[in-house]
Amino acid sequence: MNIVLAGATGFLGTPLIRWLKNDGHRLTVLTRTPRHPDEVRWDPYGSPASWVHVLKDADAVINLAGASISKRWTAAHKRDMLVSRIRSTRTLIEAMKSVPRMPATLLNASAVGIYGARGDELITEDSPPGSGFLASLAREWEEEALAARPRTRVVLLRSGIAFDTDGGALPPMAMPFRFFVGGRVGSGRQYLSWIHRDDWVAMVTWALTAHGIEGALNVTSPNPVTNAEFARTLGRVLRRPALLPVPAVALRVAVGEMAGELVTGQRVLPEKAKASGFVFRYPDLESALREIYGRA
Repeated sequence: MNIVLAGATGFLGTPLIRWLKNDGHRLTVLTRTPRHPDEVRWDPYGSPASWVHVLKDADAVINLAGASISKRWTAAHKRDMLVSRIRSTRTLIEAMKSVPRMPATLLNASAVGIYGARGDELITEDSPPGSGFLASLAREWEEEALAARPRTRVVLLRSGIAFDTDGGALPPMAMPFRFFVGGRVGSGRQYLSWIHRDDWVAMVTWALTAHGIEGALNVTSPNPVTNAEFARTLGRVLRRPALLPVPAVALRVAVGEMAGELVTGQRVLPEKAKASGFVFRYPDLESALREIYGRA
């Protein structure tokens, strides 16, 4: 398969590229700073004239482009998070529509944040969007991606928090435990929708050829956990106590507005993947963490 990837050089994109290459796919990576023969320079805010040719024979496009959500949410960065996703997706789809044969499949990044804070409510792909900045951001992002229909099958990758040790959320979450000061955050009842990064890569590559999958796809483990369960399990795997709760207000002081949305959490289930036969290698948190830290 001939695949074009945008924004795919980070924590999630790098192992995805590795897997696709090992599986024999032909890849072209759109990036601002090309360093390898299979990378092409692109400006998601500019004209696609210099790179649109890579889409002429593409079978699929994977779009992961967008500014990080892990920085403090100043007004300027919130705008950057929104604009970077909307503009890059719009530019990419306009370029797709300009070639004689549109790619048959678009996998476009999104996030479980689209569901907003829902307590312990069980959430599937049929659940409606929620409220808050992340929900609004993801909703607008998905609307841009859906403009590729009907000539292209669009899959919206509503990802949970992907875990591994070389980036993402797990290292900073584990840091207090390494210093024997780990514990739940706030009440500990808020849910964490997570996924082992290997399962994230596996589900994304599965979605490339699972032609019956369209629209929203929850890319999460089938077993979301509460923050208290996460703390206990991580402490057990690292052989550290998980006794010192962190007040939610302390987190809000440390990271600002982001804490208010991330700490409340969502209890998201990957119903489409399960119903379609996708098999998780690490369906429960303890097996995932033991593999990650055992390998590390």
